[in-house]
Amino acid sequence: MWSRRVERVAGRAIQLVICLIFFVGVYTRNLSVVVNSVGALGATFLPAILRRDWQIRLDPFLGLWLAVAVLLHAIGMLGPYTYIDWWDHVTHTLSATVVAAVGYTTARAIDEYSEAVHFSDRFMFVYILLFTLAAGVFWEVLEFGARLAADAVGMETVLVQYGPEDTIIDLVFDSVGAVLVALFGTPALTGTIESLTDRLEQTRT
Repeated sequence: MWSRRVERVAGRAIQLVICLIFFVGVYTRNLSVVVNSVGALGATFLPAILRRDWQIRLDPFLGLWLAVAVLLHAIGMLGPYTYIDWWDHVTHTLSATVVAAVGYTTARAIDEYSEAVHFSDRFMFVYILLFTLAAGVFWEVLEFGARLAADAVGMETVLVQYGPEDTIIDLVFDSVGAVLVALFGTPALTGTIESLTDRLEQTRT
């Protein structure tokens, strides 16, 4: 069973690895590695911020879940995205589970908070899938825009985009991540949903 101590130790180790990736990016003058490692490092602090500033209960597993997702993305920018065919599939699936968890938790908390709405399990399954795909499409558009902007100014792109076929495959694995959360991930989110509902109640009061 996960504990806060395990999360803290493993989280610090992951942050250290991401810092090393940042310095590799600086040393090699690789802008994409630098930018993505900074973003990944910032994401690892989100669970602590949610707990401290918003009093949101997060299972320790959820903090590690996010940290591993951003770590694999940061590592991918060093080369695995280019040289390992399945690396992109793994990172998209894992990242999609994080996005799906956010969408599910928010919608279920609103469902618990408000008597005006009721989301059935069937609706939630479809919602999680569509929410995750929408986020995936937004990310792909962001990658495409970053590449166009980099080409226009003659700079190295900070996000990697390999074309329409790659985009479709990415969205397929985004769907896989959403389905995994819909089928198996919701029990781990129960405490977070309850605390978010409590937070909404406090806001209304």
